[in-house]
Amino acid sequence: MIMRRYFQAIAILSVTAAAVMSGGVFALHYQGGSGAVSRQPVVWATWVPPAEASVDMAGPSRRLPQADDATLRLVAVGDIMLSRNVAAQIRKFGWDYPFAGERELLKSGDIVFGNLEAPIIAGPIVKTGDMVFHADPGAENALRDAGFTVLSLANNHLPNYGAAGIRETLTRLKKAGIAASGAGKDLAEAAAPALVAANGRVVAFLSYNDNDVVPASYGARDDHPGTNLMDRQRLPADLAAIRDKADIVIVSMHSGTEYVPGPNKRQTAFAHAAIEAGADMVIGHHPHVVQSAEIYRGKPIFYSLGNFAFDQLWSEETKRGIILVADFDRRGLRRIGLVPLCMKDYGRPETCDETTAAAIIARLGLTVEKTPEGRYILSESSL
Repeated sequence: MIMRRYFQAIAILSVTAAAVMSGGVFALHYQGGSGAVSRQPVVWATWVPPAEASVDMAGPSRRLPQADDATLRLVAVGDIMLSRNVAAQIRKFGWDYPFAGERELLKSGDIVFGNLEAPIIAGPIVKTGDMVFHADPGAENALRDAGFTVLSLANNHLPNYGAAGIRETLTRLKKAGIAASGAGKDLAEAAAPALVAANGRVVAFLSYNDNDVVPASYGARDDHPGTNLMDRQRLPADLAAIRDKADIVIVSMHSGTEYVPGPNKRQTAFAHAAIEAGADMVIGHHPHVVQSAEIYRGKPIFYSLGNFAFDQLWSEETKRGIILVADFDRRGLRRIGLVPLCMKDYGRPETCDETTAAAIIARLGLTVEKTPEGRYILSESSL
């Protein structure tokens, strides 16, 4: 019933001949809204209370509806790996290479979040097949210039260069003006939230790394640097400690089985516990593919947004991702936009064609049915 009230309907504009001619639009919007054909695929899932169920959120272009002063826009992406073959492309084409295709969308956010999948520290060139990553110094400025304001460091590659890599990454991000959470010189620093202020509100980011995907040495302890490991027993206290400091709480988790389209039991249990403890949204990464999403107790959980900038071109699924665009007003979450991505040329996310965009959205596991008006809505079995 909570989902029925708050997630009333999702519609996807059918691909007509006119849409194909102009590039197509995939728009998820509420029943009663009307869509428009755009030159670039856009997918919207619009979160509207019952009194506003006729609001139309399908925009005329990839450019998202502008947030007003009362709205806080969070843009979130999945895994960002600026090493190995992505670094090779950056050396050829410049730091802007991984971000140029989606810069406008990233810049539309008041807060822009992602998972940084490598420490920023000097090191040898990382060759194809190597699994010890580092991003060259200067990555912090490229991330800032692309629009990123906060990053999760709780993952299985951030500690690849040990305490020195963690320390230098945190120092460089701070100097660039980018907040970070999920790693530190000890458990207290690793577990501390990143508090980001925008449009008169404070958003807290708590980032966690699943100990199922890292060696024990990658976990932070009272006397040991590392990442903030998932701990369901500690989670309620973590959220309670920041509730009076933040208006919105986002939990990020690096968890799941790689290349699998759905969450495992560890992901589901931790995400549900986070919502039960008071999180407003859970954003996941690590599987390197888009995984299913769910609305739990009226709050969204995205188990994996897939890759944003990565060099895994060996499968169609690992070349795909989603940009999440969430608009909050004073009452809470009002709108969610989902923009499918396709990886090009080792780490450059760009717009997908219509067929691929639809397949990425289908990956979320939403069951839809077609209305007499030609719109698609969530079926009763999905609510």
